[in-house]
This record gives sequence, C-alpha cells and structure tokens, in this order.
Amino acid sequence: MELLDGKLVSRAIIDALTLQVAQLKTEGKKIPHLAAVLVGNNGASETYVGAKVKTCAEIGFKSSLVRLEETITENRLLNLIEELNNDVDIDGILVQLPLPKHISDEKVINAIHPSKDVDGFHPVNVGKMVQGLPAYVPATPHGIMLMLEHYKIDTKGMNAVVVGRSNIVGRPMSILLSGNTNPGNCTVTICHSHTRHLEEICRNADIIVAALGKPEFVTASMVKPGAIVIDVGITRVPDASKKSGFALKGDVKFDEVAPLCSYITPVPGGVGPMTIAALMKNTYAACAERNGN
Repeated sequence: MELLDGKLVSRAIIDALTLQVAQLKTEGKKIPHLAAVLVGNNGASETYVGAKVKTCAEIGFKSSLVRLEETITENRLLNLIEELNNDVDIDGILVQLPLPKHISDEKVINAIHPSKDVDGFHPVNVGKMVQGLPAYVPATPHGIMLMLEHYKIDTKGMNAVVVGRSNIVGRPMSILLSGNTNPGNCTVTICHSHTRHLEEICRNADIIVAALGKPEFVTASMVKPGAIVIDVGITRVPDASKKSGFALKGDVKFDEVAPLCSYITPVPGGVGPMTIAALMKNTYAACAERNGN
C-alpha cells in the first residue's frame, strides 16, 4: 500500500508556480490576481478561503478577499460579481459555496465570466470539459487527476466507480476518468443514494472515488485487494479526546481499507491540498490566457 500524498504533490505544484511567478515579476509582466468572495460566517468556508488566500501569498499571486454579510441580497451579490468581471486586473473569481438559502448558487455561478471561472463551474467550462476541449476544470477533480499523473498511475482500461454525483466532484470526476487521456480511459460507473447493489459494484472496481460526504461509509467489504481508493470526503466528527473537540474523517474507513489498497489518499492531507493546488494552476492559466501567453 502506498499513500497518495497530497501535501507532497501540491508542494511540487506550488513550488513550480512560485518560480513561474518570480519569472513574471523579473520580466515586468502581470501577476495573477484571484478574487475570493465569502458570504456569511460559515466556519468551514472561512477555513477554506483562508487557505486559498494564504497559498496565493506564498506563490506570489495577488489576492482580494471580499467579505459580505449573510443578509446580502442576491442582486447585490450579482452586481458585485459583474464589477469583478469588469476589473481588468482580476484574473480569477471564486465565490465560496455554500451560499445562504436566499441566494441561488446557479445564478451566481452563471454570473461569473467563463474566462475568470477558475472554479470550473460555469456551464461553458463544463461543456468544454465534456467535449475534451481546453477548459477550467473543477479544482477537486482536477487535483485528483494531477495526483494520479504525479504518481504515474496508468488508469487505461480500469473499472472506476465514483460514489457521489455532485456537479462539484462526482460528475466532473466521471467525465475526466472516462476521457481519452492519461490518466483517464477508464470505464466509469457513477453511484448514488439510489444505486442498487452498491457494495458489489464497488467491490469490482479498480478505482473508487468516494465523494458523498458520509464519514467512513466505504468499508473493507466494499474494496477488492489492489484497488486504488481516492477519499474526497472530510467531515468533522465529535471527539472528546481531541483538543479541538472533533476529529476529521473521510468517506473511507481508512484503517481497515488501507491494507487492501495499492494506493489510497489519507484524510487530511490527501485530496484537500490538491484542490487548492489545482485552483492555483487554474488562476495562473487564466492570467496567461488573458495576457496572450
């Protein structure tokens, strides 16, 4: 069993981007600029956005964090996004999800110009991804593909099972794994809450991507020997033994699944760092595209 170390791989990506940004500065060229919009005071969202802003600073990107009250109207938020779209210095825009219930995720995602949609959620980018055209790919699936590439895992012909069908992870992950790429060229099954015989389907998989948000859902009985297991989930579970009062659990019961695997991602330290690294790559690419590089 080998750990797919997201910290190690993301560090390599961030170090490479840092060198590229230093070169841009030396040449007097524009530096990538990411604008992050945070609505309300959701603790997890605060953590995620904080990590993204910190990574921008480490690489040498410019970043702008726009904090908004949870009571902001949908129209005001949409107007703000339009201002960011029109700001020529900003290369990438991300609006941290989830949003308050009175604001439509769909309207907000659609309001971001596709050329600045570094989260890869806009229908234009999704459509290009489906067709195998250059696009900004959602950061978590993109990060997983970068990890598989780093470890030189040849997935051609493998049977991949994606558990979860969200537009953020499950669906794009299935598209990328089935694409005519390397990694890719898998035969993909998407499973969800209505899937029958889920355990049997997973047990026949060469690759399992668990992205359903249920802690320790995937157990040893669902995994065949030698499988590759990618754990996207991260949930705070109460734990009195921890100073924080909680432990972080993935969607996979790591201790019993890991001995069966050829490769497995840990939680934390697996997919999470790769998500941020992929977002940074998208932001750099957006800057390069807008500047004709």
